[in-house]
Order: sequence, then structure tokens, then C-alpha cells
Amino acid sequence: MGFLLRWVCAFVLLAATYNPTPYNYIAWVSENGSAQLSVAVLAGLLLLVGYIIYLRATLRSIGAFGMGLVLALVGAILWVLYDFGLLNLENPGLNTWLGLVALSVVLGIGLSWSHVRRALSGQADMDDVDE
Repeated sequence: MGFLLRWVCAFVLLAATYNPTPYNYIAWVSENGSAQLSVAVLAGLLLLVGYIIYLRATLRSIGAFGMGLVLALVGAILWVLYDFGLLNLENPGLNTWLGLVALSVVLGIGLSWSHVRRALSGQADMDDVDE
């Protein structure tokens, strides 16, 4: 349940920033940003805080190489689904949603990896003392 919640939060963060519908931060700011600049800045800063939390935790737990590896694994799964005819990539909106799912899986795994590692190995990750 913990991973699912972290993944859903990552997906909501990414989808709130941009998605193929008109209901996202990028579309809202481009239409109303100048009229409601203070709200646009506040919402942008809240999104930035969410990205910093997720990216920092992901980079600390699995690193850039791990992020690339998870993204490659998700890409390979999508490729297999496409090869078997279970996925049609003709719709650009669907492709955007697939990209959001792929990126949210990377962030969800990154945020959950310390818990998975501790469960598998019995070793806890420790933060650097120098920080």
C-alpha cells in the first residue's frame, strides 16, 4: 500500500503540472497567469517543492543510473505491449499519459526504494552526517 500511495502522489504531481487536458498548471498559467500572478507563483512554488522532495529522495536512493534503469524497464514493458498489439501509440494524448505513468513509476520507486531495500536486506539506509 505504501508504494501505491507514493506512486499515486508522484502521478498527481506530474499530471497537475502537465497533461493533455486543459486542466493542468501549464495550461492554466498560460491562460490566467498574468491576471492571477500571485496564485500562479504560489502554485508553481508548491509544485516545485513536490518535485524537490521526489527528485532528491529518488536521486539519493537509486541515483541517476537507477532512474535510467527503471525508465528503461518501463519503456521495455511498453515496447512489449506495443509489439503484441496491446498498445496503440497513434494517439498523442495517450502517449502523454504513458509518459506521465512512466515518470511517476520512476519517482514512486525512487521514493520507496529505501523501504524495499530494508525489507529485502534488513539494512537501513542512513543519511550522510556531513549535511
